Amino acid sequence: MPILAVALGTLSLATSFAMRLLPRLALFLILSGTGITAAAQPLVAQRQALTLAGAKVVATAAEAEALRNGWHVVIAITDAAGHLLYLQRMDGVQGGSLEIAQQKARTSALYRRPSKVFSERLANGNHAIPSLPGALPLEGGLPIIVDGEVIGAIGVSGVRGDQDAQIGQAGIDALLARLAP
Repeated sequence: MPILAVALGTLSLATSFAMRLLPRLALFLILSGTGITAAAQPLVAQRQALTLAGAKVVATAAEAEALRNGWHVVIAITDAAGHLLYLQRMDGVQGGSLEIAQQKARTSALYRRPSKVFSERLANGNHAIPSLPGALPLEGGLPIIVDGEVIGAIGVSGVRGDQDAQIGQAGIDALLARLAP
């Protein structure tokens, strides 16, 4: 019993010492600049964003690619969050492509990858793909990536999936060429 009392007394003394030392140690770390402080962590991040002018550059080049091949498509461009920024429906395109192009772009923006990835995974037996919110497993949606950051996405619908992707890539390439120094 006396050993327990000594051990508890030592523990109590150590705890008391630590409680007095801890605030001083924290203050030292903050003042010395080596501690983790709220000021050391950014409260707001700076991100690039696709503008309407940028979206029009993408859409114009995508339309030119479609016209060069005699294809009639819908071109949808979203911001990085998948919200519609620009929509262009060419004459003679089927009505269903209007919604599909938007969903392809939204898929690529939200998941930061081409929508084709989802169709490939579904074809390879991943049956969870249809349950992913906002994911349309059809080729033709591409993220717009600048300096490693997704700033938007393009979705194209109206022809075969690989042709939709070709049109979308032409639009992205035109934007990247304009941004190059």
